[in-house]
Amino acid sequence: MRQLILMIATCLTYAVIISGQKKVVCYFASWASYRQNQGKFDISKINPSLCSHLIYSFIGLNNDGTIKILDPWIDVTQNGFRNFNALRNKSPSTKTLAAIGGWGEGSEKFSNVVSNPGLRGRFVNEAVKFLKQYDFNGLDLDWEYPGQRPGSRPTDKENFVNLVRELKERFNREGLILSAAVNPTQYSAGLSYNIREISKYLDFINLMTYDYHGTGNDGRVGHNAPLFASPQESPDEKQLNCDASVKFWISQGAPREKINLGTPFYGRSFTLANPNLHKRGSPTTGSGLPGRFTNSPGTLAYYEVCENIKTKGWRIEYDAEQHVPYAYQGNQIVGFDDVNSIREKAQYAKNNNLGGAMVWSMDTDDFNGMCGEKNPLLNTLNRVLRN
Repeated sequence: MRQLILMIATCLTYAVIISGQKKVVCYFASWASYRQNQGKFDISKINPSLCSHLIYSFIGLNNDGTIKILDPWIDVTQNGFRNFNALRNKSPSTKTLAAIGGWGEGSEKFSNVVSNPGLRGRFVNEAVKFLKQYDFNGLDLDWEYPGQRPGSRPTDKENFVNLVRELKERFNREGLILSAAVNPTQYSAGLSYNIREISKYLDFINLMTYDYHGTGNDGRVGHNAPLFASPQESPDEKQLNCDASVKFWISQGAPREKINLGTPFYGRSFTLANPNLHKRGSPTTGSGLPGRFTNSPGTLAYYEVCENIKTKGWRIEYDAEQHVPYAYQGNQIVGFDDVNSIREKAQYAKNNNLGGAMVWSMDTDDFNGMCGEKNPLLNTLNRVLRN
């Protein structure tokens, strides 16, 4: 009897430890498979034990409510879906989801489908069919964004509530997970979401706390994902940071334990108008030069930034007010996250009793160890949140 009591106590202790662990939700951008040389990242490079949840990006939506496979070659012919879900064999506790939408899918098709009860019901059925066919554990809604962008409707905000409610009711019967990636800012989130209502039905909420600055020609340097506001900012600017977004979502009824703080593994870069002025607020002439692997103006993967620092002499400055670093050389500057700022963001999530952290995206971490440890940013999240 004593042995049985000890065994039960041990099991209960273990259950408490597991339930107390924070989430590390990792998005995989499937198109990273097409990058060249050291930039190529495919499913074989994923260490699933570093993620509580893995999310495959992206699948799409057709106007008739059916699922659209966006890259049949990678996703099906090369067994992307199957190989992704087979990662659970290496890490049985990890859950896998498929993300539907993304910036490139726009808003119009989602608006068309959710505004029609019949099409909405068909989408629910088709989503379940797709997830079962390819063995995913759930679906991540990445509609960018209800009520915004061309083709949207004023009724999108309420129809999105209907969608998540109907999906959740069906997913409960099927044992599937439902999450969403959402706009973090007070202005845009206010347009798109009834936060209190959608929070009732989502298992967790991936707050996209990045792209606050640098997605267009801001005209001046700003950080991709500042943790805090600066006292020097205007009232509107003080809303453009992780802390303000988290507080807004909680104030609107999102349970803090469902919120995952978005952590970007890339930076937003600028071309400086004057190379001698290289700090937040300095004037710019446009986006920064593309990275040699990601090849996208205004964006640099963390591994591209750390390589610039290690081999090309880029200098780092730390913004003590916003708790984030910049790196610069000549007329180029990038606001990014490094091990120290990611550690602080993970600790912020922990201190504020959030559900955990979300990563966009694991293929832009230093997964080859070009600058030292492999996956330094993802490992840092795990050390703070899951150990």
